[in-house]
Amino acid sequence: MNRSAWALAPLLVCSFAAAAMEPLPAGQMDEPQPFRVEVLQVTDIEPYQKSLEGFLQGLQAHGIEQGRNLVVRRTKVDFDVERGGFWDRVGVLFRIRDEARRIAHAKPDLVLTIGTPATKYARGILDEAHIPVVFTAVANPQDAGCTSLTDAGPGATGATLYTDMTQSLKIVKEIFPSVHRIGMVHTDDENGVAHVEAAKATAKDVGISIASRQVSKNDGIVPSLKQLFEQGNGAQMFAVPLDTYYGLRNYEPARDLGDFGTEYKVPVVAFALVRVPGAMLYVGADFAAVGQLSGQQAAKILKRRMKPDVLPILRQDKPTVLIDPERAQALHVSLPASLVERRTPGADGFWQIGL
Repeated sequence: MNRSAWALAPLLVCSFAAAAMEPLPAGQMDEPQPFRVEVLQVTDIEPYQKSLEGFLQGLQAHGIEQGRNLVVRRTKVDFDVERGGFWDRVGVLFRIRDEARRIAHAKPDLVLTIGTPATKYARGILDEAHIPVVFTAVANPQDAGCTSLTDAGPGATGATLYTDMTQSLKIVKEIFPSVHRIGMVHTDDENGVAHVEAAKATAKDVGISIASRQVSKNDGIVPSLKQLFEQGNGAQMFAVPLDTYYGLRNYEPARDLGDFGTEYKVPVVAFALVRVPGAMLYVGADFAAVGQLSGQQAAKILKRRMKPDVLPILRQDKPTVLIDPERAQALHVSLPASLVERRTPGADGFWQIGL
């Protein structure tokens, strides 16, 4: 090679390198793969739908949206909660695990578990497959296998419906200062049991005693209400826990509870933000808001590749408080002026009370 050729060589190398670094036409570039999220739940109830909607809103707030960069597959494990006996519950456990194994084989980017059973029985299988789990609609994380209220343990994180029951009962006491005895009816529903136990553990701190009755899913509620009421010598108020029982048979237990309360002028408080026929007061966590918190944690895992183990369990700072003013009027309940001043009327006719 002559001297002039050697002089041109560096220029040719630079020109080749420049050509190699030119961006490819859009049609020749690989399209970014969408995030794949599997959803697993047991039964199909309205609060779970609200939880999922909140979760998707939480993801959307961080730029992850269905139809753009997110694909969601939802699995609902059917379970007849009304007739489900011991062996049916065992069968559901195995079905949850079968679905968890199928999901593990599919290798999604993340799994959302809705409710305590799906979270409790699927998380171990998914953790072994190194698939992150985010949960929502869980009343007490420890009942779902978590280390504490704030630490989910290996392979999982999420948001909980748990609220400080002492704070909730103080709100009840502010509105009903003369109430000292509350009755609660529940089933073996994991969330329901946890809610009643939490209420009993803290009620004495605010000068309230709680009596409870456990029923099966296909039992009527009226006999238990009569036992707790004791012809006016027992419960001065009935409280509804986070229990699927109250939504069965087109809300039959809730409607019967409301009718009983109307007949005997006994108010009903729901410790769950699910429309309960007959309830005057609602104090608790909002399923959609908690779902959004779960979506917030999921976005960190999907976009920043954070491990779920390092993310704390989230929850609402304060319970949401709703009042049905028509129900209060029907029961001749005089609401404290300090409470009425903090009300914000909603489109559904309920008042939301600022804390």
